[in-house]
Amino acid sequence: MSAATASPPADAAARVRLLVLDVDGVMTDGRLYYGPRGEALKVFHVRDGLGLKLLAAAGITVAVVSGRRSAMTAKRCRELGVRHLLQGIEDKLAAFHRLRGRLGVSSGECACVGDDLPDVPLMREVGLSFAVADAHPQARSAARVITQLPGGGGAVREVCDYLLEARRHAAAVK
Repeated sequence: MSAATASPPADAAARVRLLVLDVDGVMTDGRLYYGPRGEALKVFHVRDGLGLKLLAAAGITVAVVSGRRSAMTAKRCRELGVRHLLQGIEDKLAAFHRLRGRLGVSSGECACVGDDLPDVPLMREVGLSFAVADAHPQARSAARVITQLPGGGGAVREVCDYLLEARRHAAAVK
């Protein structure tokens, strides 16, 4: 995590039961590739995928909330076992409230990773917010933690490792 960003309280990270991710600019590098039939390619980092699987194994639910619709995102989420995929979402905060209500978690038990303006309201609502290293300045300002790695370049794995380490530390202290 960025040395320029003050570390959040360890208990905030250890309390996380739901991690909400944006796609373009967080799980990917934000570039959109188009062919003659529309969107042709998204690139996901393999280490991010393993991090998400490790979170799930630790009992942390992962949700993906994206403003865009993409068959490639749906395929990647299926591969990773991410059951909560919300695509084509204009109001991410409203979608988040519906999701956390269904899952029975409080905002304080949630974290999110964002990179741009549509993510900012959600970033301000959760107990712990992360911005990827190359996020828009307003998203960086809304984050409690800024990753060292960019979106699509391992930032999600960095967040996963951070949350898992906080859980390990909290368990060791008890």
